[in-house]
Amino acid sequence: MSNIKLFESKKIRSQWDADTEKWFFSIVDVVAVLTDSPNPNNYWKVLKHRLAKEGNQSVTNCNQLKMESSDGKFYKTDVADVEQLFRLIQSIPSPKAEPFKQWLAKTGYERVEASQDPEKSIDRAMEDYLKLGYSKAWINQRLKSIEVRKELTDEWEKTGVKKGQEFATLTDIITKAWSGKTVKQYKQHKNLKKENLRDNMTNLELVLNMLAEATTTEINKEKKPKNIDDNKIIAKQGGTIAGNTRKAIEAKTGKKVVSSLNAKKLLTNKPKKK
Repeated sequence: MSNIKLFESKKIRSQWDADTEKWFFSIVDVVAVLTDSPNPNNYWKVLKHRLAKEGNQSVTNCNQLKMESSDGKFYKTDVADVEQLFRLIQSIPSPKAEPFKQWLAKTGYERVEASQDPEKSIDRAMEDYLKLGYSKAWINQRLKSIEVRKELTDEWEKTGVKKGQEFATLTDIITKAWSGKTVKQYKQHKNLKKENLRDNMTNLELVLNMLAEATTTEINKEKKPKNIDDNKIIAKQGGTIAGNTRKAIEAKTGKKVVSSLNAKKLLTNKPKKK
């Protein structure tokens, strides 16, 4: 899905990649915004060559996507995800660098500064969720789910599981086992793109997701898996226990636990105080 985003009234072409669940931005458009160069294509060509000579492959090894040009035709153009853009900004001397970082942060992709104090991070998260309109009961549940998730990922790291794809694979297994959907299917069910899945769960969904992850953590501690394949087996076991609980709840209530409601609908439907 293609889109046009604006920074100081200047257009930045972007495209959503459903497979990687990332937004990609036209590097030439970003260069044009930051440098006001009359020829941003040439500016990027020279900069890319310099960065490659310096060994900065994190920026120069960029993808190419077909994007619509000013003539209405589609051409392959270098694109970068948010992480690459932040690195690119460091290489471009521009008074607009900081405002652009703030613009990226406001778009909801990444905070410009991360607090190093865990207590402050929790307080900040509480404030952010309150501003968005979440109830205190939901927020407490969400913060607890973050704690449960952290304990699980710490356990994974102890057994040699790698961050990134392996974390995602195990999370997918747990999610599918308890909810009946992969993470991607779950997000599609809630009509989500880049948004965090857990931020769009109901209280009951959060509880079952926590049960699945907490159970997986406890099994991991006892079984002490030696490789990713062992972890996959345990992830399915932990998720299945929560999945059985979900099925029992659905049998008693006659209602599906996995909801299509997302945060926007949840907050809109929240009962108003009298």
